[in-house]
Amino acid sequence: MDLDAFNELLTPRGRQALAAAGELAGADPVAAATKLRRTYDATLTSAALTQATLRERARAKFGQDAGSMYFTPHGLEQSTRAEVAEHRARRLTEGAGSPTVVDACCGIGGDLIALARAGCTVTAVDADPLTAAVAGANAEALGLGDRVTVTVADAATIRPEDYDVLFADPARRTSRGRTFDPMAYSPPWPVVLDLVSRARRACLKVAPGIPYEFIPEGAQAEWISFKGEVKEATIWAGEGGPRQATLLPAGHTLTATGARAPVGPVGRYVYEPDGAAIRAHLVGEVAEMVDGRLLDPMIAYIAADDPTNTPWATRYEVTDVIPFSLKKLRAILRERKIGNVTIKKRGSAVDIERLRTDLRLKGDNSSVIILTRILDKPSVLICNPLLPA
Repeated sequence: MDLDAFNELLTPRGRQALAAAGELAGADPVAAATKLRRTYDATLTSAALTQATLRERARAKFGQDAGSMYFTPHGLEQSTRAEVAEHRARRLTEGAGSPTVVDACCGIGGDLIALARAGCTVTAVDADPLTAAVAGANAEALGLGDRVTVTVADAATIRPEDYDVLFADPARRTSRGRTFDPMAYSPPWPVVLDLVSRARRACLKVAPGIPYEFIPEGAQAEWISFKGEVKEATIWAGEGGPRQATLLPAGHTLTATGARAPVGPVGRYVYEPDGAAIRAHLVGEVAEMVDGRLLDPMIAYIAADDPTNTPWATRYEVTDVIPFSLKKLRAILRERKIGNVTIKKRGSAVDIERLRTDLRLKGDNSSVIILTRILDKPSVLICNPLLPA
């Protein structure tokens, strides 16, 4: 879809085509296209069907808003889940009234929507004309046009010093696909840091695996998990403070205290910390919560003798601990008629799907298998299924 095709979607005729395409959601693509072509030309038909498909996919991130919004495939992929954007917007505006924000690479507008709804006045730019047009259309569609201005511009040309806050979500995709190197972001990391150096406050959305050496000195890094899945990291420049992890939608926050977990033997229970806590190097803090110890100093599995409820880790009850042996593991599972297993691993080179095939499982019972190292020895923990945290 090009810019002209998108602009046609915004006309009364385009909206009619999009509504008709929405009613054909789930239908055979060829049949849907044939039906729309009876009324609309090929370009408008294609654009409408593409938008209808993207809106359906977007419901997971944007809920009911998705039905009124516009998307590009890459823009939807990189856009922030609404709950995460709302969390950032709340934190950004807490005690700050109604700040002015410059969104340096706004994409399709997921974050500027949350910022505007939180009371911010947002000036947003994107280097791609189609993406900028989509962002502007989304602000209008959701009734936020009076708080948002979107223009086509290179992020490097903005003046963050003219605003209360700089927000930046540099693109993490190149012509060869997703990139995990901040130097390959768009704009590249040096450009982002230059903008940050001139801003009063800055909020940067980055990949959760960002190397620590790329975090600006004096900035606070926060890793965010949504329903157990690490979504992203946020760098808060101009605020400082120790590392944090946040669990959404509940809103739990864990802050670094410098706690260090001891290393010790397997206990009755093993805890798997949430990924945000692991990324934020807060495994020691989680171990302290459950009065636990690490099975291996380099691996984030925590052993404990007593059950402790915490949102920061999933707890399993350990029934067996054995050195890794396919033959022995298969014999135990067969004896217990275990036909369904959840296989987890950390610090193991074993291919999970190959192992699942090799186990030749039979039976009605279930188990959790954890492949890991215990004091650098390949080991297997056989556990009862998930216990509530």
